[in-house]
Amino acid sequence: MSRLANKVALITGAGSGIGLESATLFAKEGAQVVCVDVDESTAAETAASINNEGGEAISVRADVSSATDSETMVRAAID
Repeated sequence: MSRLANKVALITGAGSGIGLESATLFAKEGAQVVCVDVDESTAAETAASINNEGGEAISVRADVSSATDSETMVRAAID
């Protein structure tokens, strides 16, 4: 069984760099991943890559400096 099965990981900056690598690693460990980035297209690319590899991921466009956006990404993770 994967270490993160039945867990949800909310990864900010998931569109590139450390965030992308973190999202990929969490997915490989069995987590359902919420890929968050200010750039909607890169977050979607990361989520698509995870899904294509057999993982579960969604993408959310959010700016973590915005309270409203932060609430949106947390709601997506809960849902």
